[in-house]
Amino acid sequence: MLTYRKLFHNYLENKLKLQNYQKLGIVFLLVVISGVFGWVYEFIFYYFNGGMQEWYMQGGNFLPWINIYAIGGLLILFTTYKFKKHPLAVFFIAFFATGILELVAGWLVYALGHGTRYWDYNTEILNFGNIGGFVCLRSVLFFGISALFLMYAIVPFCIFLSQKLSRRAFLILAITLFSLVMLDEFGNLAAKIFGLPTAMDFYRSLGLHYMNS
Repeated sequence: MLTYRKLFHNYLENKLKLQNYQKLGIVFLLVVISGVFGWVYEFIFYYFNGGMQEWYMQGGNFLPWINIYAIGGLLILFTTYKFKKHPLAVFFIAFFATGILELVAGWLVYALGHGTRYWDYNTEILNFGNIGGFVCLRSVLFFGISALFLMYAIVPFCIFLSQKLSRRAFLILAITLFSLVMLDEFGNLAAKIFGLPTAMDFYRSLGLHYMNS
């Protein structure tokens, strides 16, 4: 069994030989970790954005995760993996890739949803470099920094976990967590399609507030 230090060195040098089940499990874990990371970030940020008067619920799911951060985590992984020996390259690739993702996703939701916005930087603090409320410099700087944390802490840890645990235990962990967030996502999507109460409706009924409430 490799030590963590040796594993990290081999990771940077592209000397690791991962089996397919490990690659799949790592991707599943990154979806969950990135989504939860985004939820925590927004939960804290919008407390300050709202004047530090109350905490706001974030995302639109029952579980504490946000889907676009999960997508962004995978985008960072696949666009920066070959450049992981160069942290500056990782930062700038993530900076532009996540900025494009945010801009395109925000615009599509706005255009197809007849003016719907899931976020609006026009109304937020530290919104310098704001483009149409869909993307701003603060957000992409944060995503670039987060990419460094993802590629040099989270991904190596997931690889280490895949080697430390047995194949069965690792797959049970990864598939269970991934299945939970997917059930949450598609359950809420089905609720919206069929006009049933969604997670946001449930949390609002408990008296909790969203930033756009």
